[in-house]
Order: sequence, then C-alpha cells, then structure tokens
Amino acid sequence: MAKIITFGIQKGGSSKTTTSGIVAYLLSKEYRVLAVDMDSQGNLTELLTQRDPYDFQGHTIFEALKEQDARRYIQRITDNLHIITADDHIARFSSWLYGTPYRGNMSLVLLETLETIQEQYDFIIIDTPPALGEQTVNALAAANYVVAMFEASKFCYSALSRFLETCVHVQEKVNREMQIAGILRCMIDTRRTDNKALIELVEEEYKELCFQTVITRTAATGRLSINGFEENNELNQAVIQYREFVKELIDRVQK
Repeated sequence: MAKIITFGIQKGGSSKTTTSGIVAYLLSKEYRVLAVDMDSQGNLTELLTQRDPYDFQGHTIFEALKEQDARRYIQRITDNLHIITADDHIARFSSWLYGTPYRGNMSLVLLETLETIQEQYDFIIIDTPPALGEQTVNALAAANYVVAMFEASKFCYSALSRFLETCVHVQEKVNREMQIAGILRCMIDTRRTDNKALIELVEEEYKELCFQTVITRTAATGRLSINGFEENNELNQAVIQYREFVKELIDRVQK
C-alpha cells in the first residue's frame, strides 16, 4: 500500500513543485511512484512530462476526482514513474464539489479517488497549489505524511505557522493517521544574511520538525523546468542536494 506524501505551503515560489518532481523522480529509481498534480498551473505535469498540460485535457486529476476513480487517468513517464496530470480545470474543483450531490466527506474525495490505485505503488507524491482551498485540504486529508515547504522569506515565515495549524486541524477533524513529516528549508541564498537569520529562526521554533537538509538555490535546479530529467547534462548537479533529503524523508516515513 503506497505511502502518500503531500508537499505544501500557502505561498507561491516556495519550491513545492520542483521538490515534488525531484522527489518523485529520485524515489522512482528504487520504488513504484505516482505523482499527482493538484495545482491548476499544471507545473508538475510540465516538469515531469515535458509536455503542455493541455495535451492531457479530459484525462486529468479533475476527471478522476469527479469519478472518484483514478485508474483511467494515469499517464506513464517511465516504468516506475507515473503521473495524474492537472490543467486549469482543476481550479473548478471547489465549485464542482459544492454543486454536486456528493454525500461523503468533501475533504476525502481525493483520498477515495487514490484508494482505487494505492496498492499499485510504493509512494504517491502530491503537489499542491499555493493556497489553502479545497484542493490543498483534500491533499492534506489524503496524506499519510505532509512536508511543509519553507522558502527563506518573511511572507513564507508568516505562512508556515498557519499551514501547520491547518495540518493539525485536518489531523484532528478528518485524518487522524496523517503526520507532519517535517519542514524542508529550501530556495536559500547563502550570500544573504536575512536568509540565514530566517533559517535559524525556523530551526529555533520548530527544531524537531526541521529536516537537517537545507536546499540552496542553484542554477541547474532552476533549469530543470527547461531541461527536464532526460538527456540533461547537468541533472546530477540539479538533484544532488535532494538525495540527502530523500534519505531523510524515507527514514521518517518508514519508521
């Protein structure tokens, strides 16, 4: 049965998509992995498939959610890495949810959808939008583990406590099995003293939650969206920092 790991924070530019994509890619070298794009921007879809999200129109996570069945909507990337894509239409999820005669718990639609294929994978990685709407709440409610993303900025620092509060609320009200795997500090510019100060502040306040790995900004990682994971001469440079994070993550979710 797959362990479901959701990456989130209600702040754009915090490396949710890049991290979700790299983690899914690295895990797929040893495990069966499904990536799930819950963001209407479709950036995880673009990153992993190197195709336009509209190439998958009509066969996305939104259609899977409406059916509560993911089986027909899985796209193969490699033998071990698959994806359920997203495009702009997932932005209509909330209006569909409140306009449908769905009688179950509205926060569990994604979990019920993924349960149809959960036995096929070792890990399911969910990327979320930069907002605390129904897409994110469903992604949290479906998760066994949540990774909170922290970019070294004042706005992200302000968002972090609210995101963790939301996780606790979902844990108490919807999914008691969900755990916060930790906080990943990323997009760090080591030349900036304010970045260093924020990193230290988060570690002081959330010491036990913080992963030891801290991801710094690199050009090679930034170019992954252009170059992809195949035939990329700088791939190792782009993902090398994440290898240690993945080791930490596996250790935390397999305890």
